[in-house]
Amino acid sequence: MIRKFLVIIHQLLIRHGFQYSVIHLLLLSFSVIPQKVTPGQQLSSEQKLGLELVTRLHSGRDVVLAIDLTESVGINHEGRIRLRQIIEDSLKPGDSVYVVPFGSDVSSLQRASILYPLGTSIEFSNKNKENFNKVLQKVPLSANLKLQNTDIQQAEVTIYQGLAQLNQNRLQQNQPIKPQSVVWITDAPLLANSGNDWIETPANSPFRVKDSPESKERQAWLMALPMNKKELLIQNAQSKNYKLAVVDIAPTVQEFCTIAPGNKELCKVNPYLFGQLWLPTSILSIVLALVPFFLWHLIKLRKKWRIIVTSELNEDQKECRPLLPGKSFAIGEADSKCIDEIACPGSEVRAYLERRGNQIYLVPTKLAPIQWNGKEVNKRTRLTGNPIKLNCPDERSDNFYIKIKIRK
Repeated sequence: MIRKFLVIIHQLLIRHGFQYSVIHLLLLSFSVIPQKVTPGQQLSSEQKLGLELVTRLHSGRDVVLAIDLTESVGINHEGRIRLRQIIEDSLKPGDSVYVVPFGSDVSSLQRASILYPLGTSIEFSNKNKENFNKVLQKVPLSANLKLQNTDIQQAEVTIYQGLAQLNQNRLQQNQPIKPQSVVWITDAPLLANSGNDWIETPANSPFRVKDSPESKERQAWLMALPMNKKELLIQNAQSKNYKLAVVDIAPTVQEFCTIAPGNKELCKVNPYLFGQLWLPTSILSIVLALVPFFLWHLIKLRKKWRIIVTSELNEDQKECRPLLPGKSFAIGEADSKCIDEIACPGSEVRAYLERRGNQIYLVPTKLAPIQWNGKEVNKRTRLTGNPIKLNCPDERSDNFYIKIKIRK
């Protein structure tokens, strides 16, 4: 509990520009400040399914708008329309939006830290004009004429590692992870094998060397993150093509299992999934267990009741029409609102025998007395027992008993 509180305070301080503080030092002492993440072990299909379920139980995604600032792109009118369309139609409440401009290197990310590797996000809370404008104001819609080179591979490793770090932080803090997407606007090739595949890669870029540590790190992230890429070509004012590409990353985290004394193995993902899913799984199990009882109850509610009536007026048994929920019998004279009647002395309707669900009620009209269990009934009363014995007293014949047997 203390660690969670400190994390929240630390996040608030970071958002307001305080990079280091007493809180930061306290967090270090509690070992909750995350380390820079590296690609981990491959997850099992069950773990991938569990992570997918976690994201479905919570709203929100990480969405990065990665904008190439070089003159060769220069977002034209069509590009602006399509970008605005993505912002207005694709973003959903709960999304965290990061705007990352890049050229020969990735532009300085505002207030970046290990907790916020891609800088300060724009929290997209509602689909309204104010939130759309907050995102659009951060998007650089004009090129930087001083930039001649695009190190696309540096931009890729920065963004992909940053997104992985965000979910790894959530794993460590036992918070729901998120699916992630990167919207690329660039003329450079994405997911290429080497920096040499792109002519604008700076000559001194380590990504021009296929076996450099930076190239190996990028390749490791391309292998570790489950990506799905879609591209759309756009022609700029100079009749050159650039791409609007969307790379979707399925919800994932990096697993690191460690051997421990006592023939044990320490892992992160399974305990995390248990912590996230035990409550909804328990609720779902209870609901599924109750479904047969609910269906059985529904069947009982729809079942017709056979009503057998015996009275002093007629010693023979009379079987009334089947009684369904919401239907009723008139006791006394016939009534057009009722499906059947039960005869007794008098020229009026004394009461209604009414079914509500699996209960039966006596509703007196007060035009003539009617008794149950030796007492006169003056208001709607639920009848219990089977058979039910009613008394319709008459001035001439005193008592008049009716026995009603219900066969459900």
